[in-house]
Amino acid sequence: MQEDEPTHGPLAGFTVGVTAARRAEELGTLLRRRGAQVVHAPALRIVPLADDSELLAATRELIDHAPDVVVATTAIGFRGWVEAADGWGIGDRLLERLRGVELLARGPKVKGAVRAAGLTEAWSPASESMAEVLERLLGEGVTGRRIALQLHGEPLPGFADSLRAAGAEVIDVPVYRWMPPQDIAPLDRMLDLTAARGLDAITFTSAPAAASFLDRARTRGMAPEVIGALHDDLLVACVGPVTALPLQARGIETVQPERFRLGPLVQLLCAQLPARSRTLPIAGHQVTVRGHAALVDGALRPVPPAGMALLHALTRRPGWVVSRADLLRALPGSGTDEHAVETAMARLRSALGSPRLIQTVVKRGYRLALDPVADTTYGD
Repeated sequence: MQEDEPTHGPLAGFTVGVTAARRAEELGTLLRRRGAQVVHAPALRIVPLADDSELLAATRELIDHAPDVVVATTAIGFRGWVEAADGWGIGDRLLERLRGVELLARGPKVKGAVRAAGLTEAWSPASESMAEVLERLLGEGVTGRRIALQLHGEPLPGFADSLRAAGAEVIDVPVYRWMPPQDIAPLDRMLDLTAARGLDAITFTSAPAAASFLDRARTRGMAPEVIGALHDDLLVACVGPVTALPLQARGIETVQPERFRLGPLVQLLCAQLPARSRTLPIAGHQVTVRGHAALVDGALRPVPPAGMALLHALTRRPGWVVSRADLLRALPGSGTDEHAVETAMARLRSALGSPRLIQTVVKRGYRLALDPVADTTYGD
């Protein structure tokens, strides 16, 4: 008989943290559509372009002293730069200046933004790779040349340093600078949740956001707990390798999609989070334990936090008796009253929909009713 199709998404039962400031709503919507519970806390905020004195100063510098090359790195950044210049009343002068220089566009989207501004790029790599842009510039020779680099929220130190080492003068154009969030409370709550292993995955879409997340943990004196959770328990997903650098510098393993976009990032989570979950044959049922829910024969069963803590403790030793004292220690904020275990256990059994999944062992504790065929596999 053909099994019914699941009515829940691939991320149902998982809690995913979103640290993005820009496009956070888009990312959150993609995750929720696939069943995830989303916790959002921006690790940074974007300085409004109209108020950005650094961008204004860099723009005037380029208008007054023409560069030889301008590298446009992102479509949204290039459009924002032109729009900001229009707002300051110098948009036409900026475009006129850009018409007289060698304009390189990193990839098709950036090329589209350049042409939408009425300009024509001199060259654009189909690979969207900054490494290819750097290779072309160094191949042409950059000694004595002025190269303007349109940034998008984060520096490109390896790129700029290589050009400077080869004799170029590099002018940074800092479009969309990042600063700490005005309201730090959501970020602090996410750090607390991370340290408590309350997330199953956390996403980063920029290197400054990853660095800010870690810096705030250090400022609060909880870096060991947060880094430990990121290292051992959470799936840390970054939109690309540059974003991952601050995390990898702390020894934190990350995953990235092959295409550095939000859609592939969500697809990666859909593939990897379920694969990290353990499925056990218990009392004639297939039970998969996720972050805040269980799948029983494919049906999603939300479980209260206390019950989930007990279920995780039991699945760490499937088929073995786990004492009430050990289960009490697994309960958050339970104190010393073992009655709390009995209360949480009753609610857990009710949530799972089958009390036979968990056996009571008199005077000893509880255990999962692991099917006999699984004893040799999971009983060690």
